[in-house]
Amino acid sequence: MTRRVVVTGVGLVSALGVGTEQTWSGILSGKSGVSSITRFDTTGFSTTMAAEVKGFDPLQFIEKKELKKMGLFIQYALAATQGAVEQSGLRITPEVADRVGVYIGSGIGGFDVIEREHTALMQGGPRRISPFFIPATIVNLASGFVSIRWGAKGPNSATCTACSSSAHAVGDSYKLIARCDADAMICGGTEAAITPMGVGGFAAMRALSTRNEAPEKASRPFDRERDGFVIGEGAGILILEELGFALRRGAPILAEVVGYGMSGDAYHITSPSEDADGAVRAMRNALADAKVLPEQVGYINAHGTSTPYNDRLETLAIKKVFGEHARRLAVSSTKSMTGHLLGGAGGLEAGLAVLALRDQILPPTTNYEYPDPDCDLDYVPNQARRAEFEYALSNSFGFGGTNASLLFKRYAG
Repeated sequence: MTRRVVVTGVGLVSALGVGTEQTWSGILSGKSGVSSITRFDTTGFSTTMAAEVKGFDPLQFIEKKELKKMGLFIQYALAATQGAVEQSGLRITPEVADRVGVYIGSGIGGFDVIEREHTALMQGGPRRISPFFIPATIVNLASGFVSIRWGAKGPNSATCTACSSSAHAVGDSYKLIARCDADAMICGGTEAAITPMGVGGFAAMRALSTRNEAPEKASRPFDRERDGFVIGEGAGILILEELGFALRRGAPILAEVVGYGMSGDAYHITSPSEDADGAVRAMRNALADAKVLPEQVGYINAHGTSTPYNDRLETLAIKKVFGEHARRLAVSSTKSMTGHLLGGAGGLEAGLAVLALRDQILPPTTNYEYPDPDCDLDYVPNQARRAEFEYALSNSFGFGGTNASLLFKRYAG
């Protein structure tokens, strides 16, 4: 028996705000979270901007003595989880603890800790390495700390599939509940890779925008003048529950999860194939999983990185999957405002897709100024727009040719 799965909580931390409604209001107002980097000296860097989380006080969410045990990506995960749990009203009592799990993805993990501890090693030798170095760094400790903090004893896992990490975490959690392996899951993703090595590494690949003189204009998905993505940070956590479990405790239901599609490109370490085959199959698999027709989908939160290649091929994939309906549905990339959260992107954007369904409003693609003939869909340019739609799709595609699509439905009881 396949069980129905609903979303009862969304917790967001982004460059637009620490908290779900702060981030969401920033999205709807078209606010840019991109500015010059303040974390480190960018002298000599070709890219000097990022979408940093501003005003984050970890002590609002974490005891001071615990901070030394966790990298920033873990801190963001805990903050976002707190927001999601509070919104959902989920209480993990001993009676339900072994039926509540945690599944949080990250593409990079604790880059900040790795760089700091490497400096300590080089300057003071191995005795200067913190005993908390490993647990503060490895990807699965975001899930680990969350499970310990809230007492969730069900499935505990993590994904590290580049920019698809947290979309896979949400999709896998949906399947765990649907097949009765859990009744509720805390899931999503987190990332904190705005470090010298993080920025320098992506810049060396020539993946980042170099529009340093106008940071707020740098992330411009689907626009003809796009020149690369802007690295962002933060976390997006969802509370998924089996419908009956949620109804019995009177939980607020924000949306229903109805489809999950995965695929592999088997083509290139960083680039999708020219026919966009992997993205096509991921979206088709999500629709097939939900038994939903393409023309029923009203909105796509696109992967939309603001790189020339990705945006063109995602547009092609959407046209292949949706046919003539591609001209009627709305597509937007919220990365234009939040930057690209890498492994945390899918969690953040799944949360935004859920909020779009809840409020029946389409998030905009900002900085859309110059139409690209290869990107000719309705990208909700520059301003949010009211609309009535029942299904929203969220796409995430990662290095190594790993793809995930999540399909959400407006909950109607």
